[in-house]
Amino acid sequence: MTVPRPDDPADDDHLVFAGELPGDEVDGSLRPKSLGEFVGQARVREQLELVLTGAKMRGAVPDHVLLAGPPGLGKTSLAMIIAAELGSSLRLTSGPALERAGDLAAMLSNLVEGDVLFIDEIHRMARPAEEMLYLAMEDFRVDVIVGKGPGATSIPLEIAPFTLVGATTRSGQLTSPLRDRFGFTAHMEFYEPADLRQIISRSAGILGVDLRPDGAIEIARRSRGTPRIANRLLRRVRDFAQVRADGAITLETAREALAVYDVDELGLDRLDRAVLSVLCRSFGGGPVGLTTLAVAVGEEPSTVEEVCEPFLVRVGMLARTRNGRVATAAAWDHLGMTPPDGAPGGQSLLFTTPPEE
Repeated sequence: MTVPRPDDPADDDHLVFAGELPGDEVDGSLRPKSLGEFVGQARVREQLELVLTGAKMRGAVPDHVLLAGPPGLGKTSLAMIIAAELGSSLRLTSGPALERAGDLAAMLSNLVEGDVLFIDEIHRMARPAEEMLYLAMEDFRVDVIVGKGPGATSIPLEIAPFTLVGATTRSGQLTSPLRDRFGFTAHMEFYEPADLRQIISRSAGILGVDLRPDGAIEIARRSRGTPRIANRLLRRVRDFAQVRADGAITLETAREALAVYDVDELGLDRLDRAVLSVLCRSFGGGPVGLTTLAVAVGEEPSTVEEVCEPFLVRVGMLARTRNGRVATAAAWDHLGMTPPDGAPGGQSLLFTTPPEE
């Protein structure tokens, strides 16, 4: 997918981004268009502004940029902003889509000088494509192999200088040779409620929603520190307010709407509470293995591990120990239950033992 340059006749409102509803052009405009509009991540914004401004002053392409952090924190938006700040085109792809070296070679050969290539989930690239990317990042060329066996010939292909922006939710899975070729790595953190409130208020203005300050605070408080979740909850509360209220999002309206959508006061959803409930009620607080826990809640182990556990561990309700998952005292308290005598769940379990394999 290619995003037009800022001076192209194509209008931004006609762009549809992954994760947003086709046809809902207003929702697509929620993404910030510049570093000045980007809320939160102050340290990353300052560092990135220095990288981009320095490159523009030198008249050179910026160093390659790696954006690392949990899903929903704005990595794709930052990639789009980088291209916009440079006045360049943005070409988007993802790691799983680059299965063969030829896939990457075709994309690289079509780049124009100064283009920004964004690879989402870059840690999931196939090894042949990744090895081709090494040379492209360092020397702006790729070696194309023609033929097979002893008669195979390597043909060097020059490519236009470009900036690679890679995004990853699992930076630990990146190989050292790939990680070391990025000139700047931005580590993105979860957002504070005050930043989320500002994001929600901006989105409400774009969507034409009557959002009251107390309603914005309530939505921000339950958004798990993630702008993507904050904007999604805002749209669902908007629906509730329009259908069952007078259209204004007040504190009471936000609470009623989020109750309908099974989002509790800490931001836990149905699956989060199911994991905690099964862990406490069926297994006495643990320890219990990931696979057993996933079967008990009717989900895949990868869903429990990647969707539920990071937030539950972050809020101190779940511990990953050598022997399995354990509910902490905070989990029992959140469920309104009293742990039985001898049940695990002391806060000391949180980070004192290695994670279960």
